[in-house]
Amino acid sequence: MTTQQRATPNAARRRETSRRAILTAAFDLLQEVGYAKLSIEGIATRAGVGKQTIYRWWPSKGAVIFDAFLMLSEGSGGEAPVLPDTGDLAADLTAVLRATIEELNDPRYDQPMRALATEIAHDPELAAAYAERLDGPLKEAKRRRLRSAQQAGQLAEDLDLDVAVELIWGPVLNRWLQRTGPLTTQYVDRVVATALNGLRPRPTDRTPTRR
Repeated sequence: MTTQQRATPNAARRRETSRRAILTAAFDLLQEVGYAKLSIEGIATRAGVGKQTIYRWWPSKGAVIFDAFLMLSEGSGGEAPVLPDTGDLAADLTAVLRATIEELNDPRYDQPMRALATEIAHDPELAAAYAERLDGPLKEAKRRRLRSAQQAGQLAEDLDLDVAVELIWGPVLNRWLQRTGPLTTQYVDRVVATALNGLRPRPTDRTPTRR
């Protein structure tokens, strides 16, 4: 084995160690000082690296925040997300949305997720990365679960799955982002029930027709 071959793994490990130190520093500082005061200089100082090291790997602090957020889920081994499929669509969606609001209500994640949402709204490149690496795979997992329900006859065959995904998850994310109301289990239970039952009146709600 040559000297160069022996050095390569060590260099890779050093890069990974530095990367994780930077992302951890960004995540911690974001919660301590807030997004407005977060800076590349502050992240570099906390991580013990040079500022140019960060700029070499990320074009903006928004990109650093995004990768810091992704680092939280790296334990999944890079596998595609999968929603539970027990055969009970209402129960599965309720479980997923309850887990979603638990995360959205967690103070550790509130600042990073709001900062990421702000950056995505103003940075087209970051928005594209978010769609490709996080939002896109999650939406596909949601579509797969609804498609399974279609195949089981639990949903209409001609249902637009993209619209259905937005109808189920959109209200929760909008309420969180706009702070228009509390995110409670009761609320998400109503969201699931309304989405699956539709907006049409049920037979018991109809006024009897007079003859």
